[in-house]
Amino acid sequence: MTIAVAVLALIAVLLFVVAVSGIRIVRPYERGIVEQLGKYKTTEEPGLHIIIPFVQSLKTIDMREQVVDVPPQEVITSDNVVVSVDAVIYYEPTDPQRLMYNVANFILAIIKLAQTNLRNVIGDLSLDGALTSRDQLNMNLRQILDDATDKWGVRVMRVEIQRIDPPPDVMSAMHEQMKAERNRRAQVLTADGVREAAILAAEGQKQAAILAAEGIRQQQILQAQGQAEAARELADAERYRQQVIAEGEARAIETVYDAIHRGEPTNDLLAIKYLETLKGIADGQATKIFLPMDTGGLYGTLAGVAELFKDGDGAGVPSSSRPPRHPQPVEVPAAQVAHQPVAQAAPPAAPPATAHYAPPPVAQSPVYPPPPT
Repeated sequence: MTIAVAVLALIAVLLFVVAVSGIRIVRPYERGIVEQLGKYKTTEEPGLHIIIPFVQSLKTIDMREQVVDVPPQEVITSDNVVVSVDAVIYYEPTDPQRLMYNVANFILAIIKLAQTNLRNVIGDLSLDGALTSRDQLNMNLRQILDDATDKWGVRVMRVEIQRIDPPPDVMSAMHEQMKAERNRRAQVLTADGVREAAILAAEGQKQAAILAAEGIRQQQILQAQGQAEAARELADAERYRQQVIAEGEARAIETVYDAIHRGEPTNDLLAIKYLETLKGIADGQATKIFLPMDTGGLYGTLAGVAELFKDGDGAGVPSSSRPPRHPQPVEVPAAQVAHQPVAQAAPPAAPPATAHYAPPPVAQSPVYPPPPT
């Protein structure tokens, strides 16, 4: 009885172990490949799955994006420079069945494929082209690897070249070249800065000269306008002064004229004033004096003067016949005019230099007193 119980217990344990071994769990980022008696049966999705133990098997494939590091290798460029190149490949499984059955070792296969294509792609470029065209290299490698791994159920997402290391001597030459280029750029920038500074300085001097000339022009214009205004004011003041003087002289002449007429001067007074005027003419510096003479007026004046010196008896001198009244110019030396008590006509306006002129007086008839009875 005891032996039978033990056997039954052992059988139950074996059945439990077999049942548990037939239970499989596929995670969300995996896919399950089910094989039955060594043959592909189906692809299971994530979740809980039960298989027949010892008849079926389930293998999981990771479907996440994965990274493969391509080790460095020596590559010769088109200009015969040996460089060391390594890269990184990012891939993503798309078909777990093909990835399981179409390639035995996918990691090794993609590494070797990447190294081979790196030699082909970089070998077509020069060193400078390889150093400056990494984006183009990445795109070309990704396209080549994606086409090659498509039958393996894998999609190459991107390829990144990590390093391109030239030999040490080439690196030193590149450093010298870069240093020379930097020095050249520095000198070019310095020359450009000096040129720009000179241009700006010249522009500043030009603007300063233009502004200075404009200031001088404005100053001259203002000075000219000021002088014109001053001349205009002076001219107005002079004109006003002359008008005032002329008005004063006119009033003086009118006053004198009115006073003379109100005083009713006689011929005797006029004759005395005439003789005083002749005396002033004779005192000049001229050696010759031209006097327009009215002989009729002269005789009449002499007769009036003679009446002044008559006695009080009133005896007069009969007047002779009147000579012609047309004035005749007479040239008289200045020395004789000073001693000659003859009344002559007043000269016109005195010309400059050597002669005095007096306007001819108006001829008046002498007034005689009535003869005694």
